[in-house]
Amino acid sequence: MRRVSAAGDPSGRHLQGQGYGDYRKLLERKDIDAVLIATPDHWHGKIAIEAMEEGKHVYVEKPMTHTVAQAIAVRDTVRRLKKVLQVGPQGTGNDGYWQAHEAIKAGRIGKVTWAQGCYNRNARVCLFNAHQKIDPTAGPDKPGEDRIDWDMWLGHEWGLAPKIPWTPDHYFRFRKYWPYNGGVATDLLYHKLAPLLIAIAGPNGEYPLRVNACGGLYIEKDGRDIPDTFLMTADYPSEFSVFWSVRSRTMRGSPIGFTANTARWSWEATRPSRPTGSSARNSRRKMTARPTFASPVTSGGHDGQLPRRHPHGGTLHCNAELGAATMVAIKLAVESYRQRKTMTWDAKNERVVC
Repeated sequence: MRRVSAAGDPSGRHLQGQGYGDYRKLLERKDIDAVLIATPDHWHGKIAIEAMEEGKHVYVEKPMTHTVAQAIAVRDTVRRLKKVLQVGPQGTGNDGYWQAHEAIKAGRIGKVTWAQGCYNRNARVCLFNAHQKIDPTAGPDKPGEDRIDWDMWLGHEWGLAPKIPWTPDHYFRFRKYWPYNGGVATDLLYHKLAPLLIAIAGPNGEYPLRVNACGGLYIEKDGRDIPDTFLMTADYPSEFSVFWSVRSRTMRGSPIGFTANTARWSWEATRPSRPTGSSARNSRRKMTARPTFASPVTSGGHDGQLPRRHPHGGTLHCNAELGAATMVAIKLAVESYRQRKTMTWDAKNERVVC
């Protein structure tokens, strides 16, 4: 691994990063209260658990972990040690999902039965290649700051990934390979499912009953493992189903939304082009997406707008409970695609059943 850093002056007056070749050295520091984990996915769970055991609070980027077992272990560690852990999917901090949850909880729009959404990238080239450039000056045989501890990065000593020879594409473009992540599902759909679960099920989310996935590697035939087109469906105990899709090199698809027996809710943001003056102020307001309701139930006094509700005062946008519930659904979808079978969740024993 390359070095991880921490501020050298806890007073904040002269912040200077101090690098470590081994993250465990950073966790040993008593002057650090919290850590941010931005490693490849297969390391998220191990570092998060060890950080909490060293007394740290944790912010971990999405996805929460790489496996279902890791997600449950992280969640259980939060419960046991009472530490703060927040997962970082985009969207969970947006007011609209919390407003929608208040509307559902209050019975304003009826029972939610179905939801959909997508995360498409309209790019001419694969962003996993374009954004993650291979650095030819770095590697296991390079000196100083350019040296990569390949064995440590793989984590094969702890069973995190298989031991293989140095492969630059795996290191710099790890999202293309199954040993380190779940591809477009865990990288992109995690962003979408987590906030939707807030809206429908609440801040702690909900675990699925069964999950199916399909798709394929239709365009990006460069030796990768992951598909470039991925679709998943999931059924939930509270009697609603979700459908998600992610596609490379395609235009934006359907908006995120759900359907209830008395209303339809969707989430869309406008993108104005270079407005000025008062029109700029109005357009900036429009760019803050709001839930819209198409129903006689909600077409009255508040014109479809719910009382403002945002999770402040200690409530996390994506806590460990929601993070684990989202991880289970997404990972079951990955395994459904890879194994070509329906995956179910045994809620009593908290394990995957094929």
